[in-house]
Amino acid sequence: MSKDNPGDKSAKDTHYATLRRAHRDAKRERGEIPTPTQDRRSKKSKDDWKAPQLQPDQVLLYGLHTVRAALDNPERQIIKLSVTQNALQRLEIGPVDELRFPVEMVSPQDLDKILGPDAIHQGVMLETRPLPVRRLSVLQDSPLILVLDQVTDPHNVGAIMRSAVAFNAGALITTMRHSPTESGVLAKSASGALEMIPYIQITNLADALEELHKLGFTSVGLDSEGPAPLESTFSGTKIALVLGSEGKGLRQKTRATVSALARLDMPGAIKSLNVSNAAAIAMYAARSYLKV
Repeated sequence: MSKDNPGDKSAKDTHYATLRRAHRDAKRERGEIPTPTQDRRSKKSKDDWKAPQLQPDQVLLYGLHTVRAALDNPERQIIKLSVTQNALQRLEIGPVDELRFPVEMVSPQDLDKILGPDAIHQGVMLETRPLPVRRLSVLQDSPLILVLDQVTDPHNVGAIMRSAVAFNAGALITTMRHSPTESGVLAKSASGALEMIPYIQITNLADALEELHKLGFTSVGLDSEGPAPLESTFSGTKIALVLGSEGKGLRQKTRATVSALARLDMPGAIKSLNVSNAAAIAMYAARSYLKV
C-alpha cells in the first residue's frame, strides 16, 4: 500500500488525536491541569453548571489524597466510590469486587458534571456520610487545640487543618454559623487532614471557651493590637489558640472571653499575615513553650 494513501494519513491522525486526548485526561486526573475553560463551549458549560443539592447527611469528597485518607478512616461511612480506571490504579485499594462499598467506573467528564469544571478531582469522587459529631469533653488530654472565630473561607480552614495535624493539635474548633461545613472543597484543601483531627463545630464560641477553661486550657486570642508578644503570653500546661477572620479579626465577645490577647511581632514592613500562616506560626510557638 502506498505511503501517500490519504486514508493512511487520516487513520494516523485519528490515532494520534486519541493518544493526545488520553494524555490530557490522565494529566487532569493527576491534578496537573484544570478542566479547559478557554473556548466558548467550555465557558458555557462552566456558566451553566450548578452544584448538586446534597442531603444533610451526604458529603462528596474528591482528589486522590483526600479520598485515600477517607478510605483509610474507620470512622468514615462510605456510600459509593466513583473513579476512573487510571485513578483506581493510583489509589491502590485492591480488587473492586473485594471492597466493602460499591464502585462505579466513570470518565473525568462524568465527575466534572457533578463537581464542576474547576474541581481538580483527579478522577475520583467519594460519596460518604459526615464524620461523627465530637464533643469538647474529648479534648481533656490534648495540650494544644485551635479555635477559629468565624473564618469563612474553606480553603483557609483546610490549610489551617493541615497545619494543625502537622503540629499534632488535638482539635480544630469552629462555630456552626459563618464557618465552612464538612465538604469536598474543605477536605481537598486539607489534603487528607480532615480524617486525622476532630473538626468540632459549636453553637456559641464564648460558651465553648468557658468550657475549655474549665478543662484546664489557657485561651490566647491573636490580635494585631495585642498588648504583649505571643511568646510571653503562654501559661499553664494546655493552650487553646484563638484566631479570627481576616479583616474583622476576633469579635468583641471573643476578645472579652479569652484568657489573654497577644500579637505576632513581625519586624518587616508587612504587619499582618494570612490567617492560615498566622495559625502555623502560633502553633509552632505554642509547641516550643509546651515542649511536648
